[in-house]
Parts: sequence; structure tokens; C-alpha cells
Amino acid sequence: MTAQASSGGGSRRVTVRCPLCGRLNRVDLARIGDRPSCGACKRPILLDRPVAVGQAELDRVLGDAEVPIVMDVYADWCGPCKVMAPVLDEFARDRAGQLLVAKVDADRNPAVAERFGVRGIPTLIVFRNGREVARETGAVPRARLDQLVESAAA
Repeated sequence: MTAQASSGGGSRRVTVRCPLCGRLNRVDLARIGDRPSCGACKRPILLDRPVAVGQAELDRVLGDAEVPIVMDVYADWCGPCKVMAPVLDEFARDRAGQLLVAKVDADRNPAVAERFGVRGIPTLIVFRNGREVARETGAVPRARLDQLVESAAA
């Protein structure tokens, strides 16, 4: 975790599903250093890695976010998606507290892929205030991922 991620700096709330019990939790990324836990099962909610998001909670996750969200639409069988996985893991770890990296399995959530016009995978979509602000299709190097998020900041 970066020093910037663990310092205060105002509220940066996101809503995420607990991977163990399934409950939606509102978490303040400005307090990520306090190690957030699920309100129901009390297990840790790990936000220094991509989090799985499904069709059922997607609108809530996007609508509630006070930070940018980088959504990776992927499939387990996809070679370029497998290449992107460690890049996104590192990106999420380095940017913990600043943004949320969400992963949507296109095979399990075909309506999401259709809704966002995903024609190839992986597709990375950056959201701010619930709206799409940038998009990239295909495997990209880490530097391009950083550029994509930074260019969407304006």
C-alpha cells in the first residue's frame, strides 16, 4: 500500500460485495489502512486487488463510487485476459485507496457485456461518477493503464 493511500484526504467511499458472505458493504478507501471488514461476517474486505462484480450489484457499485472505477470485462478462457490479470493485480495494489479495480466475467454476466457494448475482451472501462469516461480493448501494458486513468481525470 502506498503512503498516499493510507493518508486521509477526505471520503472516498465505494460499495463492494463481501466475497465470503455476499453482503454489500460501504467502505471508505480513505481509511483502507484500518483494514475494512464485512459488516455481516466480519471477514476482511481486501481492496488492494481486483474485486469481482456481478450484474446484480453493478449499478450500485458504479453509482455509489466516490472514486474512479476501472472495470475489466474478461473471460477465464481468454489468453489476453490472462496476460492482463497480473498487470491489474499490481495496478490495484499500487492504487489501493485511490480507485477500485472491478472484474466482470463476461461469460457469467453477458448482459453487462451487452449493455456496455463490449465487442472484444479484455475490455477496460474507466468510470467516474457512474459514467464511462475512457475505454481500451485488448491487453495493454501497465503504462497505458496508468495513462488511461490519468487522461480520464480531466
